[in-house]
Amino acid sequence: MVTGGAGGIGRAVCEALARHGAQVVAADRVAFEPPVAGVQGMSLDVRRRDDIVRCMDEAMARLGRLDILVNVAGVVSMGNAETLSEAEWDRVIDINLKGTFLCCQAAIGHMKRSGGGRIINMGSVIGKNGGNPRPWLDPREQDRASNVAYGASKAGVHIMTAFLAKELASANITVNAVAPGPVASAMTTNFPQTLRDLIPVGRMGAAAEIAAAVLFLAAPQSGFITGEILDVNGGIWCD
Repeated sequence: MVTGGAGGIGRAVCEALARHGAQVVAADRVAFEPPVAGVQGMSLDVRRRDDIVRCMDEAMARLGRLDILVNVAGVVSMGNAETLSEAEWDRVIDINLKGTFLCCQAAIGHMKRSGGGRIINMGSVIGKNGGNPRPWLDPREQDRASNVAYGASKAGVHIMTAFLAKELASANITVNAVAPGPVASAMTTNFPQTLRDLIPVGRMGAAAEIAAAVLFLAAPQSGFITGEILDVNGGIWCD
């Protein structure tokens, strides 16, 4: 199952998994056409526990087991902390952090009954580096790049990944995250050129490159990797 399967990264992940033989449920709030054979669409609002349970149960009825969960569903948020509304904070945390946790929680029992599995969460460089904008140099960067709500939600995903990795290791369930840097997509069309110029490899990432990292962590050969936050960011942040 791939949540956020209609988005740029989500679609790329669905395509990569299907090309390697997986039967994929692409779950999203919006209606969409599955990108390739082997991918089935399903409606899902990750803010609602009952909807997640319904979606998981339906996926199990269709496919019989759940081996891989990729939590891509998420939203971005722009602007500064001074004017950030409480409603916007709640929206971002509910979808990016709470939604990811609820999907992980719903998958655990299914994976245990199947003998194990892979959970791969979508983090972000913004959850590590305090944000890309440099408002002390150019306040306009802050208005066009991710803010504190987004960063806090993704930092939460990172530490949640580490907690679940330890808790579920004995059940043969690995839990990892991919932390992308700026990725070219419909959501980043206004990403400031001044920040693009700071990426050491000289360009923004591609959704297919994020999908390749997910595919690596989902593979049987990655069974000794758990609790990892895999940076895929063109060198913009190294740790």
